[in-house]
Amino acid sequence: MRIIKTEIYRFSIPMEPFVIATGTMDYAQNTFVRIFTDTGIYGVGECSAFPMIVGETQGTCLVLARDFAALWRDKNPLDISERMAELDLFIAGNSTIKSAFDMALHDIAAKDAGLPLYKFLGGTKREIVTDITLGIASPAVMAEKARVLKEGGAEALKVKLGKVPADDIQRIREIRKAVGFDIPIRIDANQGWSFEGAVEALTGLEPFKIQFCEQPMRTYNDHLLPELRTQTIVPIMADESVYSHRDADRLCRNDACDYINIKFSKSTGIAESLRIQAIAAEYGVPCMIGGMLESRLALAAKVHFAYAAPNVKFFDLDTCMVGHLEDPIVGGIQYNGYRISISDAPGIGADVEQAFLDTCEKWTI
Repeated sequence: MRIIKTEIYRFSIPMEPFVIATGTMDYAQNTFVRIFTDTGIYGVGECSAFPMIVGETQGTCLVLARDFAALWRDKNPLDISERMAELDLFIAGNSTIKSAFDMALHDIAAKDAGLPLYKFLGGTKREIVTDITLGIASPAVMAEKARVLKEGGAEALKVKLGKVPADDIQRIREIRKAVGFDIPIRIDANQGWSFEGAVEALTGLEPFKIQFCEQPMRTYNDHLLPELRTQTIVPIMADESVYSHRDADRLCRNDACDYINIKFSKSTGIAESLRIQAIAAEYGVPCMIGGMLESRLALAAKVHFAYAAPNVKFFDLDTCMVGHLEDPIVGGIQYNGYRISISDAPGIGADVEQAFLDTCEKWTI
């Protein structure tokens, strides 16, 4: 089998403005690729650029996608490790756009085997329930949104924080008043606090039954995470601090976190994500699968991954539910409330409506 061409799309999805500690997004800056082979099989991949986190934009992804496509022309897509190694030799970093190409190769390989991706990866289906995320706003606004979400069937809330600690404490106080204590609340500071701010915020939040806190400080403060864990009973989840299985090993070895959040956009895709969860499992550190602002296509790939990754215990697969104003996906992840399923179609089991793609800027390599 060989690759004969790659289609690359500027896959912009309009959305309601979404605020986190490091910035605001008003559309999903995604890239969509289709890699075609000489057997008639093609694979699909999607990535979501989040510049203030990963340092990539939709523009950088599109430029490198054309370079990657040219590099892979006439090569065997089934040799996934060799193809991904070529991308790493070509350019350091840029994990977001690499993840779209990794995803497409896995789609091709599973389709070639006639298997849904999770079976190709050796996984089995299990129950998955996603949380739902609240962006940063005033305490009153966030409390009202939380109340509506709970009444609508939400089973876990993920709350964005990372501003002034006293204000963040007030946000959670008002949310707990609105929803009570029988629904899990996870918080995500997106690196927004200093060490002192993290201590203030987390100790102040301890009465409010916080399930865990994602990424309380900047990654250059990773060496302070073990000390932070001694200052609070709130468990710490590393997110931006873990891009690779080597990062996972470093943090786990130093007792720097209780959990790890895996995202394809950080880890270059499925293959490295599987390595991260395996390393974490060796240390007894459970993982979560999360994302940036992907559509139901990439989210389906994440469900396949989760079925094959037994150390993934938490699920933050709501990215298309936090304000996407269009849904151009055929197949893909399906929601029954906040409970998730995917089909047993070969590969990822998802594609994009051609009518939507016809409106997108496109390159063919």
